[in-house]
Amino acid sequence: MTSKIKQRIEQIRYGNVPDGYKKAKAGILPADWDVYMLGECLSRVERPVEVKPNELYTQIGIRSHGKGLFYKEPVTGAALGNKAVFWIEPDCFIVNIVFAWEQAIGKTTQSEVGMIGSHRFPMYRPVNDRVDIDYLISYFLTKRGTDILEAASPGGAGRNKTLGQERFLKSKIVLPPIEEQQKIAAILTTQDRVIELKEKRLAEKQRQKKYLMQQLLTGKKRLPGFSGEWKNIKLCEVLSERKEKNVEQNLRICSVAVQKGVVDQVEHLGRSYAANDTSNYSVAHYGDIIYTKSPTGDFLYGIVKQNLLQETVAVSPLYGVFTPLTFGLGYFLHTYFQSAICARNYLLPIVQKGAKNTINITNDTFISSKLYLPLDVEEQKAIADTFIAADREIDLLRQDIEQEKQKKKALMQMLLTGIVRVNV
Repeated sequence: MTSKIKQRIEQIRYGNVPDGYKKAKAGILPADWDVYMLGECLSRVERPVEVKPNELYTQIGIRSHGKGLFYKEPVTGAALGNKAVFWIEPDCFIVNIVFAWEQAIGKTTQSEVGMIGSHRFPMYRPVNDRVDIDYLISYFLTKRGTDILEAASPGGAGRNKTLGQERFLKSKIVLPPIEEQQKIAAILTTQDRVIELKEKRLAEKQRQKKYLMQQLLTGKKRLPGFSGEWKNIKLCEVLSERKEKNVEQNLRICSVAVQKGVVDQVEHLGRSYAANDTSNYSVAHYGDIIYTKSPTGDFLYGIVKQNLLQETVAVSPLYGVFTPLTFGLGYFLHTYFQSAICARNYLLPIVQKGAKNTINITNDTFISSKLYLPLDVEEQKAIADTFIAADREIDLLRQDIEQEKQKKKALMQMLLTGIVRVNV
């Protein structure tokens, strides 16, 4: 950020008007930006479908948070019944009036021509050359834009917060000249593509890891140089329960999450849920295995993670904490139980479900069943090192994607408020 932009931000923050700006009801704006009612910029478009019972129709849907359109499975006209539906017109702003408050907005393209939408998805085409659709979508993802959608969607939560279309079109929006809108939209679209490409790369790395898990954790594929025996072994032969307690109450309190693993409770949940007295909390050293014994998402019988924080922490006394024979074996198990299917296959036969879906299983029972494991300590380490490298690559990609998302957020904050101008 240049010193000139920093100075401009400070001026606007203190209510001073920089050169080339003006003070308006909407705040301090560039001199050539104007305020319009949406009804002056958009015109409703609708072309009713004459539904034929035996023909197939593909309906569109709109994801929340500006994630765009998706397509539903084709259905016959007979299945649509008496529902009023309309042909999708290209190059329109489209909104789901039921979830507009949740930014269920999008842009129609030539790809959707021939598809249909219900009355819940009104379409609007720009008029008077005042607004660019891509710019408009970005605008509605900012606080100013979200406030418009929420104000036009009165009522309670969910389906009671329906967008009032008349009120929506009377809402006021701050717009730069159309050429600047288009340039801003192009910049933000380019940033979206950067994020999309990196997300595709992340998905590919995750697929590669999943394949490795299917091969290396079952012994179907062996790493070069290893031919030692694998054997079905009870976990009690390779894990020992750690019964140490947080007597001095001086350890960091951690939770265990599906994605983040062992993580600081405040960092993960936003605040501490620990009791005032944590002396009975279980202690987990670096490399220990922790079993949560509580259903979480796809992990219906609890999650199993290795403590990778490189420090000794305290966790809920309801969790089981175990020390593996080697760190490599611990990481092997940590990776094995990342699969919801593997976790289910191991835990289902030994867990008893109690009232209100609670899990009844002792620590001894958890380590009483068998897994197919390599006996060679060096092979355990080599497999662990393979997954450590894969996980590190995935984590770095996630961090990179988050940085790109923050970069887009900063761009939106600067460009859509006029703090930073683009050359047209």
